[in-house]
Amino acid sequence: MKRLLAHIIIKAKTPLKVGSGDSDLFYDAPVQRDFNGLPMILGTSLAGILRAKFKGEIANEIFGSDKNEFGSRLIISNALLVDENGKVCEELLLESKKSEFIKIFDRLPIREHTAIDEKGATKQGSKFDEEVVYKGTMFKFSIEFLAQNDDDELKFQDVLNTLSDPTLRLGGGSSKGFGSFDVESIKTAEVDLKEYSSSLNYDVNWKKHKLNLADKSDFIKYELRLTPDDFFVFGSGFGDNDVDQIPVFEKVVDYNKRALSDEQILIPASSIKGALAHRTEFHDYKFMLDSGSDEYKETGDENAAVREIFGYKKDKNDNDGRKGKILISDCFKNFDNNTKVFEHVSIDRFTGGAIDGALFQEKTLATKEQFDIEILIKNDAKENELCAFEKALLDVSDGLLPLGGATTKGHGFFNGEVRKNDKNLERKNA
Repeated sequence: MKRLLAHIIIKAKTPLKVGSGDSDLFYDAPVQRDFNGLPMILGTSLAGILRAKFKGEIANEIFGSDKNEFGSRLIISNALLVDENGKVCEELLLESKKSEFIKIFDRLPIREHTAIDEKGATKQGSKFDEEVVYKGTMFKFSIEFLAQNDDDELKFQDVLNTLSDPTLRLGGGSSKGFGSFDVESIKTAEVDLKEYSSSLNYDVNWKKHKLNLADKSDFIKYELRLTPDDFFVFGSGFGDNDVDQIPVFEKVVDYNKRALSDEQILIPASSIKGALAHRTEFHDYKFMLDSGSDEYKETGDENAAVREIFGYKKDKNDNDGRKGKILISDCFKNFDNNTKVFEHVSIDRFTGGAIDGALFQEKTLATKEQFDIEILIKNDAKENELCAFEKALLDVSDGLLPLGGATTKGHGFFNGEVRKNDKNLERKNA
């Protein structure tokens, strides 16, 4: 029996929501942290997303099952943070020994969320926040495999190649833009148990593994390529020293500079998802009316198109929910400091005059940069529901559906194109 070993480094393409399952005094959903207080990813999470890509007896043979008395033949370690020197911290660090780079991760970005009802309004008492890991953060973990023959070595290669699948997502919130990652490096070796070490800093006669890119034919790839018409804002919920409301920005980890980047413009996938869900529901109703049907259809996540594409939660009757068929990624863009401040005041509806003390300022973005938003949809989505979704995408690219906040004030209109599997998507009906 051979023990095959691989050390893998992955890099977050989008922020990661690797929740601890608990809440604390500061956040509703903090991330998992190791004994040094650094973000980490549990090996069980990695094993779960890999097993989901294997079917039938192959999955049972590699990952084990109730009928397999030997259990899993794979051993997957926790993924630990990679420091500025390409190492992981496997020993307890005193606070005074932490580098400036490591201290970056003491405070992580916070994402504010609120539940939206079928009318597009905020549900009462539904606000919550989540801690996420910076985009660009790198983690390292190991995979060990007990191989008995040459066929087993091929199975080990298949497991490693599965990591290249662009539809893999780590942690939660995959439909909100979280969890996408790239494989930075994979090193493999056949190790002797007499010399073996479980350390992620273990050095041996490594071979570089070249990934065979996984087939992604089970998903349809859409790209929204959008340029702002004018001003837009995705609100952060906070102000600064100059104005009461500012756009949401977020920094990313830069390993070359061994520091955080400057603030970048963030278009949260959750904001795009909400707008698309409501417009998909609209087009689903329009199909019904155009066909001459007067059949009643439910709203919100009871609507057939919304349920098919975006999923639905467990209801009050304990009927199980279902995850959506959509994967959407957060969009980041370098900030060029082009902003515009608008002055606003609330108006008394009776007198038509300004309400005393109701003046506030709002900062919007005025860039003309192109934003590329990637969306993946499982190709088993039903045809009519998928058609309604595609019309919603075209509404965004044609400037018919604004995105972000303050859309009733004229902000958030974009123009551009929609790409479907690398070809332009055209509107079939006017």
